[in-house]
This record gives sequence, structure tokens and C-alpha cells, in this order.
Amino acid sequence: MKNSPLTTLLLAALALSALASVILCWGYISNARELRYLRAQTDAINNRQIGMNSLATDLVEYSKKNPAIKPLLESVNIKTDTSASSTNKPATK
Repeated sequence: MKNSPLTTLLLAALALSALASVILCWGYISNARELRYLRAQTDAINNRQIGMNSLATDLVEYSKKNPAIKPLLESVNIKTDTSASSTNKPATK
């Protein structure tokens, strides 16, 4: 029985398909891993920003009772007047 060229062609197509599947699977896994890492970084940054905004708000409230801290707040660009305190609110998602 002779080998048909169709069998060889189909076997080559199967091998290429399997190789393409492995490459695409590896790409998907590496992209998913990077996405997980970047989401963790984003969450950490957002949590840090929320904490810093809360600290700034508390410091502005404290400056109302103890005005000696106002020069320190102004040196780090935290507004202590009531009209600009709305800029210290955390960003919404």
C-alpha cells in the first residue's frame, strides 16, 4: 500500500496546528500573568492614594485646631482653605 500525499499534507497541517496552539496558549498564559501583576500594582497604588487622601483630609481638619501645621501643609501643596479642600477627595472608579 502506497502512502498518499494527502496523508502527509494532513499530518503536516496537524503538526502546524498543534504548534500554533502551543504558541497561542503560551502567549495567553503570559499575558494573563502580566495582567494579574498589573492589576495588583494598580490596586496597591489606588489603596495608597486613598490612604494619602485620607491623611491629607485629616491633616486639614487638624490644621483647623492647630494652625501651626499650615506652613508644613502648604509646603507639600495641600490647600488648607475650605474652598480648595474639595480637591483632596479621592477619585472615583
